[in-house]
Amino acid sequence: MLKFGLFGVGRIGRMRARILAANNRVELIGIHDVDTAAASSAAIETGSVSVDSIEALLGDSTLDAVCISSSTSTHCDLIEGAARTGKAVFCEKPIHLDTERADACGAVLAETGVPFQIGFNRRFDPNHSAVRQAARNGEIGRLEQAVISSRDPFPPPLRFLRGSGGIFRDMMVHDFDMARFLFDEEPVEVAAMGSVLFDARCEEFGDVDSAMVVLRMASGALCHVNCSRHCSFGYDQRIELFGEGGMLVSANPTRTSIERYTEAGTAARDRLHPFFIERYEEAFTREIDAFVDALERGVKPSPGFDDGRRALRVAEAAEESAGSGRTVRVGG
Repeated sequence: MLKFGLFGVGRIGRMRARILAANNRVELIGIHDVDTAAASSAAIETGSVSVDSIEALLGDSTLDAVCISSSTSTHCDLIEGAARTGKAVFCEKPIHLDTERADACGAVLAETGVPFQIGFNRRFDPNHSAVRQAARNGEIGRLEQAVISSRDPFPPPLRFLRGSGGIFRDMMVHDFDMARFLFDEEPVEVAAMGSVLFDARCEEFGDVDSAMVVLRMASGALCHVNCSRHCSFGYDQRIELFGEGGMLVSANPTRTSIERYTEAGTAARDRLHPFFIERYEEAFTREIDAFVDALERGVKPSPGFDDGRRALRVAEAAEESAGSGRTVRVGG
């Protein structure tokens, strides 16, 4: 069994702890969080141990890998610490909010050669990956356009907004990675617009709560990404691929498959999932399985560091475009 350590047990970290503990190829042997009570609670729930310091967890010579689910500002330091002690790394997105700092971290990964996977969980959603494969199989001919809709059910808390890095780098970086994943090519130009429509707190941080981005891919194909930090009907996540021979859609899954027919009317679908953990539960499990598979087989995990870096470069271009009103070339 591969021995894992976990950093961070906020909402996503707690979910990671449960997934790791349930994996029969993994032993979760230690959890660290600056909130020691949260770490202890997660350790009790998963049969693990709360570890008081970063150094103690990274210094455990029996550890094979770490899962980094702490705040973005800690990612690079923890990645580098793990890499220098020879431990494989799974890290939530983004690697960092700044490409220069991310590149320094990437140099350490390259120098040490440890396996690394970035947490772009949406690649592992069964429906998203199925429409991508159908497009690759030529079912709709040449892929010409994509529409990616991504809307959270409610705005994040103030403490999150303060350190998130903004809607393009934090929230939409998932969608920029999906564009690369779906088209199997790079965005080369970005045209973005953003507005503050319902959450005035965003203005304090130079952020927006609503954004639309058009990506021109290397082939000339176009991808439209629309994003909002609120959605009255739940967690809205949809993909539409349009090609010369048809269209493929990955629609919102609902909480149940029940259809209701009464005198009051017809409700053909149930409500959407409340948020990302429920919506992408299977994808989160599948991506950890993929990481474990790669470690066991001795192959390079995917998505890797370069995928995280390239999505961040698109986010930087989108932020520049929204601020300047110009179409921006994506940097290398």
